[in-house]
Amino acid sequence: MIWCGCPHQLKNMSIRGLKKKQPKTFKVRIITVDAEMEFSCEMKWKGKDLFDLVCRALGLRETWFFGLQYTIKGMCTWLKMDKKVLDQEIPKEDPISFHFLAKFYPEKVEEELLQEITQHLFFLQVKKQILDEEIYCSPEATVLLASYAVQAKYGDYDPNFHEPGFLAHDELLPKRVLRQYQLTAEMWEEKITAWYAEHRGIARDEAEMNYLKIAQDLEMYGVNYFPIAQNKNHTDLLLGVDAKGIHIYSINNRFSPNKSFEWSSIRNISCSEKELTIKPLDKKAEVFKFFSSQLKVNKLIFQLCIGNHDLFMRRRKVDSIEVQQMKAQAREEKARKKMENQRLAREKQLREEAERAKEELERRLFQLEDEARQANEALLRSQEAAELLAEKAQIAEEEAKLLAQNAAEAEQERQRLEITALKSKEEKRLMEQKMREAELIAVKLVKESDRRAKEAEHLKQDLHEAREAERKAKQKLLDITRLNYPHMAKYPQYSPGDSRDANFDKGSTKLDLKDIDLKRLSFEIERERLDYLEKSRKFEDRLKELKSEIHALKLEEKQAGLYSHWNEVLGSLDRSLGSAPSWMKTFETGDSLDVNLQRPFPAYLLNTASSWPCTNKIQHTVPVEKSSSQANSLAANSVGTGTRKQIIKVQQHDSDVIYI
Repeated sequence: MIWCGCPHQLKNMSIRGLKKKQPKTFKVRIITVDAEMEFSCEMKWKGKDLFDLVCRALGLRETWFFGLQYTIKGMCTWLKMDKKVLDQEIPKEDPISFHFLAKFYPEKVEEELLQEITQHLFFLQVKKQILDEEIYCSPEATVLLASYAVQAKYGDYDPNFHEPGFLAHDELLPKRVLRQYQLTAEMWEEKITAWYAEHRGIARDEAEMNYLKIAQDLEMYGVNYFPIAQNKNHTDLLLGVDAKGIHIYSINNRFSPNKSFEWSSIRNISCSEKELTIKPLDKKAEVFKFFSSQLKVNKLIFQLCIGNHDLFMRRRKVDSIEVQQMKAQAREEKARKKMENQRLAREKQLREEAERAKEELERRLFQLEDEARQANEALLRSQEAAELLAEKAQIAEEEAKLLAQNAAEAEQERQRLEITALKSKEEKRLMEQKMREAELIAVKLVKESDRRAKEAEHLKQDLHEAREAERKAKQKLLDITRLNYPHMAKYPQYSPGDSRDANFDKGSTKLDLKDIDLKRLSFEIERERLDYLEKSRKFEDRLKELKSEIHALKLEEKQAGLYSHWNEVLGSLDRSLGSAPSWMKTFETGDSLDVNLQRPFPAYLLNTASSWPCTNKIQHTVPVEKSSSQANSLAANSVGTGTRKQIIKVQQHDSDVIYI
């Protein structure tokens, strides 16, 4: 059969067919404890259809614990599974929000929670209830639970990775506990970390199961509270529904129930508008009736009672095939996980050992690299040190040469100084010898001057006696002349040495003899004077030599540090000269004899002017008197020599040289 028709008609027919086939949908947002999901639901879907879709999306098979919760007019309500979603009183919003939560709690989590996803959802929900203080927990238990929560989130504790402050952004403790104890976040973290470090090797599902094991023993775990009253007018009680039964609490005490009805002791629960009736299994027991504030609350309580009772009865029956399969799978999964955990533990241990070996090798490698680097640095330093030592050796060699040269120069200088010292000692010894010679000469001169002074005194005395004898002789001659030659008295006197007078008597003969003696004495005096002058000239030359040598030694010994010694030598010489008699300092020399032979008789004078010991420079003329015979002898020796005056002068010169 071949269809014939317009293509436009075919297009319109296909569009109308698609419109009829595509049902109307509405959007739903499902909020789990740790995630959010959105689904498109058909208008005819019931609550169970949406719930099954969510369970399939989560991979959850233990669906009897969970439900979809929503909030309407401030009251939390669970979505009914046997009614259409849109027919129920749900929020009018797009998309419609539902919370996927645990509606019923198991009696023993370790036995009833088979799937890991179920454990994880229960763990997250119970943890949130504890942190929101919907379930009361002691501070010590909260720290322990927090340590298991940290183990489930971060795995094993590693001090190198989990440094202080890694829990700063995690909410692990209720605010009530934080307010109760005045501890800082660092102190709480230290307490939690101390427990956390002890959970090493525990897997995430085991940590979550341990968390739930501790939480199920809490008084408020898995209990849904509702305000009720035994009278219609008063709300003074709380009704609690959990997996074990129904409990009646006072309004201010949610821990210890005043009355409890276990599911095994309840025969029937009925609900009518605002009244709920609990009939015990024992017919003799009293029936418990109570009232709630609204009909919706009564219906909610009734649904929770039916669900918990069904689960209670289900736990005490033989497991269905599905549950047996799930338990078998759970056991297999646990065994597999155990083996996997063991394998992972071994691998982890091996990995840790390998990491430790790697770290050890890296540490050793780093150590070897460090040692190699240090060796290279040491080699470089040694090379630098060798170069430096070579330079130092070269410098030391140059310094050694310089020091050797300086040592040679110093040795030469030392030898020169020794020679100079020896020379100085020798010169000092010679100088001292010369000084001693000069002192001896000075002493001799002093003695000679004393002898000369004494001789001058004797000569002076003799001259005085000669003048006196001459005067007496003249007087006697005059007297004789007057007596023998009266006619010659008027004539002038003749000179005693006149050769033309041939008539001399015996007295004149005596005078001639005396003149011979005076002449001899005059010669002796003149000879001694010349000897004295010669000695004085020699002494003057010797003193000049000593003075020049002393000045030369002064210049040399100023450098040798012996200047003070020569000053002492000069001072001793000056003191030696200063002790000489004063006549040596001033001595004038002139003509010493004045003989006038033109007179008829030897009338002569021997005049000697000298500066005998005195401090001034005044010239003195000392008459020399002898006996008459000596005077005549002097006169005879003085014939033809004319008149001569002798002056000897000795002065102190500025340069300490004595001129004679």
